[in-house]
Amino acid sequence: MVGISLLTLVPGVVGGSETYARELTRALARGGELEYRVFVPSIAPDAGDGLPTQLVREYRASTTMPGRTIAMSLAAAAPRRIRHRLELDRLDAIHFPLSVMLPPVERPAAATTVLDVQHEVFPEFFSRAELAYRRLVYGWTVRRSRIVITISEHARHALIERLGLAPDRVRAIHLAVDHERFTPDGRDRAEFLLYPANRWPHKNHERLFEAFSLVRRGRPDLRLVLTGQGHDRTPLPPGVESRGHVSTDELVELYRSAAALVYPSLYEGFGIPLVEAMACGCPVASSNAGPLPEVGGDAARYFDPRSVEQMAEAIVDVLERPPSGGPARARLFTWEECARRHDAVYRELAAG
Repeated sequence: MVGISLLTLVPGVVGGSETYARELTRALARGGELEYRVFVPSIAPDAGDGLPTQLVREYRASTTMPGRTIAMSLAAAAPRRIRHRLELDRLDAIHFPLSVMLPPVERPAAATTVLDVQHEVFPEFFSRAELAYRRLVYGWTVRRSRIVITISEHARHALIERLGLAPDRVRAIHLAVDHERFTPDGRDRAEFLLYPANRWPHKNHERLFEAFSLVRRGRPDLRLVLTGQGHDRTPLPPGVESRGHVSTDELVELYRSAAALVYPSLYEGFGIPLVEAMACGCPVASSNAGPLPEVGGDAARYFDPRSVEQMAEAIVDVLERPPSGGPARARLFTWEECARRHDAVYRELAAG
């Protein structure tokens, strides 16, 4: 039996990592070839989504950052009761998909998915306390994991370089998109750009606003639509609106309607919105940072995310000459293939 621990999942907060965790369990429920048990927190009882699920109330899950820090600290410092609830003696392998091995385990053999090492690349985006905590937790996580999974070749090389991991311990497994939900429908595209991202420093919203204002000089009717959290903290520039947290169905509607996705991120482990947009036939103007060219291939227009002028030029270019091949590129990324490759890791762990 393979255990999958989603104890640190916080619905609606952790962005692409939540999509990965939920879609992985769904894909394993549809086509996985092993026996699984998913361990979930009280705030996400549905996260097993088709797989046998165990609710772990002993983990003091919280939706707030201070509460999450306390919960993870308690699980790390006094993990005995939680370990008991994870039924470790019955498991042949265990997987922690959300970057943190909590609680720390010695047996059975474990894999942890480390989505990125942003705190090593951009330490200025983190408080001193959060930076110290991440370095501590990521350190014990990778030391105790027999295999470390990550989500792009770029992220794999970063883990090897930044955390000193042996290359044969790190596996890159691409994320994917639900091709039954993310589809084009042939509608005319409206006069707005879309950027689905929480207001985190690495998402680079301020430079996007500057670039958008340049583009809008020649296209005064163009709008910029944001989704995600944190956009209500400061007033938004003219022409920019926030939809806040949206459902998957609402997001699909936005991808189907937008003139283009603009994705100016300074750092990513993968970049799921690129694949989602392409699957819906939405043209993509993307940062050239990290794995984004690896994901988008020739089906996107790229720019330096630190250059407002390049960003504005790319937006105009993608509006006037949309790149082709998006849906075909998106079809390379399926959750079924993602699940199949996870099963291979689980078998390797169990074989020991």
